[in-house]
Amino acid sequence: MKDDSRIVKDVEWHEIETKKDDFGGKIKFRKKNHNRVFVKICKGVIFVLIAALSGGITGGYISSKKYNSAIENNNSSFFQSNKASTGVNNISQNPITRVAETVSQSVVGINNSNDNTLNGENSYSGSGIIFKSDGYIVTNYHVIKGTSKHLVKLSNGKNSKPFNATVVGYDAMSDLAVIKVDAPNLPAAVFGDSSKVQVGDTAIAIGNPLGNEFSGSVTAGIISAVNREIGIQDSSTGVTTTYNLLQTDAAINQGNSGGALCNESGEVIGINSFKIGADENVEGMGFAISINDAKKIINSIIKNGRVIRPDLGIIPEDYVSEDRKIKGVLVKQVKNDAGAQESGIKANDIIVEFDSVKIQSKNELQDIVNRHRVGDSVPCKVLRQGKIIRFNVKLLERPVFDN
Repeated sequence: MKDDSRIVKDVEWHEIETKKDDFGGKIKFRKKNHNRVFVKICKGVIFVLIAALSGGITGGYISSKKYNSAIENNNSSFFQSNKASTGVNNISQNPITRVAETVSQSVVGINNSNDNTLNGENSYSGSGIIFKSDGYIVTNYHVIKGTSKHLVKLSNGKNSKPFNATVVGYDAMSDLAVIKVDAPNLPAAVFGDSSKVQVGDTAIAIGNPLGNEFSGSVTAGIISAVNREIGIQDSSTGVTTTYNLLQTDAAINQGNSGGALCNESGEVIGINSFKIGADENVEGMGFAISINDAKKIINSIIKNGRVIRPDLGIIPEDYVSEDRKIKGVLVKQVKNDAGAQESGIKANDIIVEFDSVKIQSKNELQDIVNRHRVGDSVPCKVLRQGKIIRFNVKLLERPVFDN
């Protein structure tokens, strides 16, 4: 007899159907379908692969955008300072190299003379910084002082003809001057905020000393001190105006005067000056006019051709009584047609209070005057023959002098 058990196939329990009128049930059988299970597994694997691939692409795209954005933010100063510098490696790992490559194109050489013989290749007397792309250049006043002809050489134009420059104006008190060349689309530098500079920050000095063969010379160091106060005396009045300088150990020589002192972002934070602080100029000590002070002066020169400062109209001298109970400012001389003379102040008066502030030195007095504008009327107390007399002094414009 044939064994039928060998031909019985596996079945799976599928469903029991019951009826309301019947106590029994009806069992349905179907063949097990392996193909459907395989298809479901494949679909699941494909879904996982597609999800992983999509996630990877999306994540890569977002990471790339964030990285590029970070690079652009970190180097925004470089792109702003030289839009024409295509091909410059602005993402150099060395910040000094990166700054040098970019800012050097905004630093020029300046050659001065009083005649028409300006052909000497080694006669460059200083540096300048392109302040505005339409040709305005800032430099030190002592770089152009006493000369009538000025040639400007771009750092990227060694074989090109220098530009003739005209003097827009200068300010001997701050040792700053502005000249202009007739040339469009120059690579203007980016001027930063010197109030954010801290001791220990990287300092990069860029200038054009000694002519073409040394154009774009770069020295680097750190900021040794901020707000280093150095006074410059007005030879006509004896009054000293105090300026905030940045001190650095980056080498600043005579040819670097008028050049740029930069931070790691390629922003100009100071204008190098070999003359200011010359008495303290020793190895490892260089000075730059802080850019926040310089920008006000530069803008005033461009707008007015000079810096407009208020003036009290006296020749002052520090005063201390013999018993040291009275301190103030002795009026040695009153200038003609000045505010002090018009108000009634006389020689030998002792100014003890100005603008409601007690005065103990001529520099304190000048600092208060500098806070005002030309035309302001300021209350003043003077001691005259033992009596206090009150005046209102109208401040006039301070005459321009040439140290």
